[in-house]
Amino acid sequence: MTGTPTGLLGGSFNPAHGAHRKISMEILRALGLAEVWWLVSPGNPLKARAGMAPLSARVASARQQSRRAPIRVSAIERELHTRYTADTLRKLVRRYPRRRFVWVMGADNLAQFHRWRDWRSIARLMPIAVVARPGYDDAALASPAMAWLGRYRKPPACLKFREAWSAPALLTLRFDPDSRSATAIRRADPDWADRLSTRSLRDQVTHHIIPGDAA
Repeated sequence: MTGTPTGLLGGSFNPAHGAHRKISMEILRALGLAEVWWLVSPGNPLKARAGMAPLSARVASARQQSRRAPIRVSAIERELHTRYTADTLRKLVRRYPRRRFVWVMGADNLAQFHRWRDWRSIARLMPIAVVARPGYDDAALASPAMAWLGRYRKPPACLKFREAWSAPALLTLRFDPDSRSATAIRRADPDWADRLSTRSLRDQVTHHIIPGDAA
């Protein structure tokens, strides 16, 4: 398989913070990626909308955190009109055939991955890299998704070789834990979104303007 090796890290980024950047830089090195795309979700079906800042503010916070790094911030789900990850990834693969994608998620998401719509189709579409998170590893190991994915374990370094880029593939990564969290930031600074400028904000993948009041 040929193409630019690209990591996909999805989330609400409510707000984005230093731990997102740190883990992305670690992932870039561990997997030999050219860049990571942060997919800022318009709305996560598994999360309540209460307390969710407008999409434009969350994109702006991600742009701040990703400056001068091989990270692109995108709200492409808004343009693709997709709500579920499986649908988004299928469309990305078709739209960007010159990319080799790997889906990145934390162990907390692996623990509930079996609740995601068409989760097996995600695994068959591209490799999945799971980042260990303190307090979630046991639940991830015991999850129904892990029972199925466990047979496809591969060493993370394998993605540095094009001929090894296939799916299903489960790559487990472990880095020094970072205690920063969006929840803690919101508690300490509930008005964080009000101070961000969202004027002339462009999607770094599609290059389209993101409306300043995008919700």
